[in-house]
Amino acid sequence: MRHSLKGRRGRLAVLAGSSAVVLAGCAGQPLDFDLRGLNGGFTTAQAATAPLAARPVPDNRGVISYPNYQVVVAKRGDTLVDVATRVGANANALASYNGIATNVPLRQGEIIALPDRVAEPSPATGASGTGPIQPVDISTLAGNAIDSAPATPAVQTAALPSAPATKPKGQTGKEPVRHRVERGETAYTVARLYSVPVKALAEWNGLGSDFAIREGQFLLIPVPQQNPPKRATAAASPPETTLPGVGSPTPTPPSAAKPLPDDKTATPAPAATTQPSKPVADVGQTTRPAATGKLLPPVQGSIIRAYAKGKNEGINIKGAPGAAVKAADAGTVAAITKSAEGVPIIVVRHGGNLLTVYANVTDVSVAKGDSVSRGQSIAKLRSGNDAYVHFEVREGFDSVDPGPFING
Repeated sequence: MRHSLKGRRGRLAVLAGSSAVVLAGCAGQPLDFDLRGLNGGFTTAQAATAPLAARPVPDNRGVISYPNYQVVVAKRGDTLVDVATRVGANANALASYNGIATNVPLRQGEIIALPDRVAEPSPATGASGTGPIQPVDISTLAGNAIDSAPATPAVQTAALPSAPATKPKGQTGKEPVRHRVERGETAYTVARLYSVPVKALAEWNGLGSDFAIREGQFLLIPVPQQNPPKRATAAASPPETTLPGVGSPTPTPPSAAKPLPDDKTATPAPAATTQPSKPVADVGQTTRPAATGKLLPPVQGSIIRAYAKGKNEGINIKGAPGAAVKAADAGTVAAITKSAEGVPIIVVRHGGNLLTVYANVTDVSVAKGDSVSRGQSIAKLRSGNDAYVHFEVREGFDSVDPGPFING
């Protein structure tokens, strides 16, 4: 089971690191690279609401086996050569599949994906069971336990000969999504995508303290804990029932002795509806500022990827290599950071709680805290096929379609 975000250009992950500088003062906490940390916004640390299961224990080789794939948990100081030797795989195939050289030292607990299946875990390899980890049906297990319970007291079975040894039971559990890291993604954007805490993602995949990930790396997405079967209640204790109205407050009925108030709505109603002009104007003034024509396009060129909420949080504008990337409006540089691959990202704060983001640029010519004017050059486009800017408009921490804001 393998999930991967398609379309490497202009995705949210390319620019999600733009809050790094703003949050740099938060001592003791890893930086949240998904823009929502600006001005004390919430982070992905509490994204998951249900408790998560611990990563399954691997066998002596480090192998964790699922029906659709297998992975190896690296030991401290391992290289892919060591891993390949231990599980009987080809080191070069592992290197190509995982996007890492064969001689690079691996972190303890780092997940290495296997392109081909190796021998299944078993008691002979130090596993608690045999074969891949299979999903478990709690209801079936509970039913089987009841069906197999002896009808006579257990004291009678004490004198019976011991049952022959049964073959080891297979491991049970839910198969995690296996996510392959795309260009520009960070641990934070992956955690946000699957609504899991970034710390849990790091623990499951043996990430370092900086939560760094690499393009082509496979990540296991933590799965929720499986709830144990509920204990059956005694048959002699049916659910307690109450008479209607018992146990809940009853509203006081209207008194027939007290007349209802006079209906005074008929006469003034027309007068109330004849003077809406001022309130309507006031409401219109408190809504979001008119967007059309407010911002300049950061570069002159064609849009090669449109805005799609949740998939592409901005637009990609193709331009001439080396062309100036300009501030869409006057504002202050709120942050300058880099993607996972070291490509600069600029965040500019404007009036009206508006942010603009410029990713996939080079030759940044401004610094954090600088005031910029409308149309001022702040960076340049990269070369070749990367000569495009990923441009986002955010109201607070939510992305919006930049199209209506741009005065083309």
